[in-house]
Amino acid sequence: MEQGFTTAAYVVAAVLFILALGGLSGQESAKRAVWYGIVGMALAVVSSLVGPGAGNWGLSVALIAGGGAIGLIVARRVQMTAMPQLVAAMHSLVGLAAVFIGYNAESEMVRIAHLQAAGDGPALAALTGFAARVAAKTSAEIGVLQVEVFLGVFIGAVTFTGSVVAFGKLAGRIDGKPRQLPGGHLLNAAAAAAAAVLLLLYLQGAGPWTLILMSFLAFFVGYHLIMGIGGADMPVVVSMLNSYSGWAAAAIGFSLSNDLLIVTGALVGSSGAILSYIMCKAMNRSFVSVILGGFGGASGPAMAIEGEQVAIDAESVAALLNDAESVIIVPGYGMAVAQAQGAVSDLTRKLRARGKTVRFGIHPVAGRLPGHMNVLLAEAKVPYDIVLEMDEINDDFPTTDVAIVIGSNDIVNPAAQEDPNSPIAGMPVLEVWKARHVIVSKRGQGTGYSGIENPLFFKENTRMFYGDAKKSLDLLMPLVD
Repeated sequence: MEQGFTTAAYVVAAVLFILALGGLSGQESAKRAVWYGIVGMALAVVSSLVGPGAGNWGLSVALIAGGGAIGLIVARRVQMTAMPQLVAAMHSLVGLAAVFIGYNAESEMVRIAHLQAAGDGPALAALTGFAARVAAKTSAEIGVLQVEVFLGVFIGAVTFTGSVVAFGKLAGRIDGKPRQLPGGHLLNAAAAAAAAVLLLLYLQGAGPWTLILMSFLAFFVGYHLIMGIGGADMPVVVSMLNSYSGWAAAAIGFSLSNDLLIVTGALVGSSGAILSYIMCKAMNRSFVSVILGGFGGASGPAMAIEGEQVAIDAESVAALLNDAESVIIVPGYGMAVAQAQGAVSDLTRKLRARGKTVRFGIHPVAGRLPGHMNVLLAEAKVPYDIVLEMDEINDDFPTTDVAIVIGSNDIVNPAAQEDPNSPIAGMPVLEVWKARHVIVSKRGQGTGYSGIENPLFFKENTRMFYGDAKKSLDLLMPLVD
């Protein structure tokens, strides 16, 4: 009876997870999709607690309550600007959980092997849950389980340290520039090869030390992979680590014979990999190079930039907007930092009320998390139908009167097309410089998160609207009529 209920609950939960993923593909259905995921996870947890072999309910409930309380506190305190590093931190926990579960599975296999060697029939008969399933496996099945555990621990360890480094880079605690130890990819390859040798030794009964040593090698690979990726490519890193965490969960699902964990891990892993591919395509990166790490650096001297940055005040910006018929707004991470999405929404409503055409151009990697800008604009209640992707709006800049860039750098950088030595050379960008007038809202003359200079700021039709984005827009609003 318990097994039947658990199986049915797992099927329903899996369907809900699939509906959640499908719903997240559109802004209108995203809220409903989140609830699908919440209900699916609640059902999965409850069914696991009452399923076959379940026990320690008091401890389980206490841990769930404690984790839920911590999650609630974190969710209330974390601002949208810190959401990318929060996601990276969550990925690290998934990876670490996979490592611990793998160690626990290995401990159970060793304990049961000792009981079988000692011929302790009563102790073997008293086993329940995962331990009972391990005791019933043949030697060949134990070998398969060991491979599953080894892979789960390896992927989990890579995910853990990689996510910790990604958190540090996103939070500004680690330099965003790509850095690798001498030897670069050869060190990663050597660590992976050593892990493969350790797998063979592990399968031949060398002992748990092989699993532990492999874990340290995997920790190094995760650290070194992400350290070798430049800050401008962090949106790809976030989606890639999401994929890694999913595959780690799927591998551990096989180890535990948990069908829902396998399905959920496969969904997360495959969706993260697909998103990574989309991000790579948007940045003109090789998917293989993302998996291996170590991209995002310059290949030669940067192109010389001529001209100077010309400042503009709020009155002059208002005059341009008052005369304009069409406006395209391009948001970036700077808008999130200034929490200016509400002011941007207010300006949009005011301009549209005066009959002007206002739209938003969103680059796939704007911000530090895939979909970051879409979420911010949705939070500010900007209409979905005027928020367009790069491919949908890029051809309209030549017929646009004013393009307003708010806190963006790389995604509007003409060096991607003009400088073959630029770290972002070949990356598709929003061609805002083709508009009649370009207004760049920026705190100062710095190069931004990636450290790449932007020739856009020096073009003749560009004016720099210096200052905090929210404060600048608040000054502008009363002047727009």
